[in-house]
Amino acid sequence: MSAPLWPAPTATEPVRASVPLPGSKSVTNRALLLAALADGPGTVRLALRSRDADLMADALRALGATMTPSNEGASSVDWAITPGPVAGGARIDVGLAGTVMRFVPPMAALSDGEVFFDGDPHARKRPMGTILAALRALGAEVDNDALPFTVRGPLTGGEVTLDASGSSQFLSGLLLTAARFEKGLTVRHAGPPIPSQPHIRMTVQMLREFGVRVDDSEPDVWRVEPGPIRARDFTVEPDLSNAAPFLCAAMVTGGTVTVPDWPSETTQPGDQLRQLLADMGASVERVPGGLSVTGTGRVGGIAADLRDVAELTPTIAALAALADSPSRISGVAHIRGHETDRLAALAAEINGLGGDVSETEDGLEIRPRPLTGGVFHTYDDHRMATAGAVIGLAVPGVQVENIATTGKTLPEFASMWADMLEGAR
Repeated sequence: MSAPLWPAPTATEPVRASVPLPGSKSVTNRALLLAALADGPGTVRLALRSRDADLMADALRALGATMTPSNEGASSVDWAITPGPVAGGARIDVGLAGTVMRFVPPMAALSDGEVFFDGDPHARKRPMGTILAALRALGAEVDNDALPFTVRGPLTGGEVTLDASGSSQFLSGLLLTAARFEKGLTVRHAGPPIPSQPHIRMTVQMLREFGVRVDDSEPDVWRVEPGPIRARDFTVEPDLSNAAPFLCAAMVTGGTVTVPDWPSETTQPGDQLRQLLADMGASVERVPGGLSVTGTGRVGGIAADLRDVAELTPTIAALAALADSPSRISGVAHIRGHETDRLAALAAEINGLGGDVSETEDGLEIRPRPLTGGVFHTYDDHRMATAGAVIGLAVPGVQVENIATTGKTLPEFASMWADMLEGAR
């Protein structure tokens, strides 16, 4: 049965809105796992409530942590977490969440029992071999190189060399549990540059905030000392990557969108939106308590290496399709292994609306042309869905397939989009 179609609203006036955002998925899922491995009870406040975050909470509960929610809202929750001994015999549903499929297996390897992992059909196509081979090299039993697989520990830690150029999550997944290994862990990267470096810096910073000693002074080498992960209360920042479609709406419509509580300092890759959107013609300004983007009446093309911020590629590509000059996006070959092959999907869907996009080895070349309405397929990929919404602002008749897939990281997206546009009517 085909997924329902969502008529993407077309803006008739400049958008003028303030858009509060729920917590970062990347920060939420790291914080939940660290709290579940800590040396005592703790709280993760303003955590994102989404499919990916719920899958992480369910996985941690299955492995022995007590997860108690409170102050639940539409898209946020406070979790009181009491760690327990990591239990074998669990079955983990990773859905389509890269953080769950890459972060949880090293934790499962603390147990001497079998832990079974599986997920959505497309999850079985996502790269997993690198981190599973690393666990195997460290002494775990792993019966496959992709989902579904079973992990059995226990690991004592040590040293391992891997090629993390396919995903920074391979490295983060090992580092997050490393302090709990008896010998700690030294990880060496051998291969092309690791993408999404800000996510690695996020992992290292959060480990330090939880009291873990990490030495990353040598390039491509990370050393984590064995020891406790300190219990604490932790508050999650707003998700800056999820700000992308809303801030782009200001540019497309010539309006202004403000995101409250934009942090002054952060390791989130989404913070690079400030420079990217300015390079494409926006006026970007820090305001008291937030960040404002104002459209100048022009969207310019861009030549951008998005290796460190690959998750922004769909939104930047959608904006580039509406620009007045060509764009080239590079450095993102690895997003062929995300929720879908995002490069092929973006080219197919923008071209399906009359665009002119071609794939390169590591990105896209986008030559703007007048677009027409039509179905924008999402491939069960939340960022494809929001990209379609951005195009729909300027192109009447765009119908986004399965807008509900945004529930992966932003469950209230459709209503938030409508609320943003309400001020433009």
